[in-house]
Amino acid sequence: MLTDTHTHLNAHQFDEDRHEVIQRAIENGISRIINVGFNRETIPSSIELAERYDFIYSTVGWHPTDAVDMQDGDLEWIESLCSHPKVVAIGEIGLDYYWDTSPKDVQDRVFREQVRLARKVGKPIVIHNRDAHQDIIRVLKEEKASEVGGVMHCFSGSWETAKQCLDMNFYISFGGPITYKNAKQPKEVLAQVPMDRLLVETDAPYLTPHPYRGKRNETGYVRLVAEAAAEIKGLDLEELASITTANAIKLFGIR
Repeated sequence: MLTDTHTHLNAHQFDEDRHEVIQRAIENGISRIINVGFNRETIPSSIELAERYDFIYSTVGWHPTDAVDMQDGDLEWIESLCSHPKVVAIGEIGLDYYWDTSPKDVQDRVFREQVRLARKVGKPIVIHNRDAHQDIIRVLKEEKASEVGGVMHCFSGSWETAKQCLDMNFYISFGGPITYKNAKQPKEVLAQVPMDRLLVETDAPYLTPHPYRGKRNETGYVRLVAEAAAEIKGLDLEELASITTANAIKLFGIR
């Protein structure tokens, strides 16, 4: 049974057929889903989804591209939600230097505040990192993120960066890009990540795997990601699924 460790089933792209998408995921062997709430709009709908389905869990956090919109009281609100039985992590949080929507200093402050919160409440962290590898590592080290660990969502960095993340108690998660023919670096890094630190995800509705690239992604397609990962690791799908699901259960504290 597979676990999609990062998806956005509450996104508007699923408004017309959300339940059907979830049913297709079940039919594809997905037994657990981590849905991500990342701003004022998506956090409540993510928790609502987790309350509706017993196999769906939620994260709560503030995305770096929305950092400029974070207001007084939002951090306290996120902290209050961490006691919810279906909230399993703080995230997705981090740095994004690709989209020019929030100043870097604001992103840095919001990121650090949430790492400190994760340490306070004892929750793992879900990291968003786009074109900010060195600064992500620096902040995680300075804020002692290794105390709670977490996951590097849809990892796109080098093996050197991955090693630093592993040393800080983080798991490495891969999505649709490992199914692309030209995705040389992610495949090389995945091949080296220890099996007890490997996770798979979709990031649906984004980053759709081959052969559906260009269309809407959905959680059931994590099976395609897992098949690609299993081939790279020289395992059968069942073994890859079992190990990565056990990793997810351990990281997120899921029963």
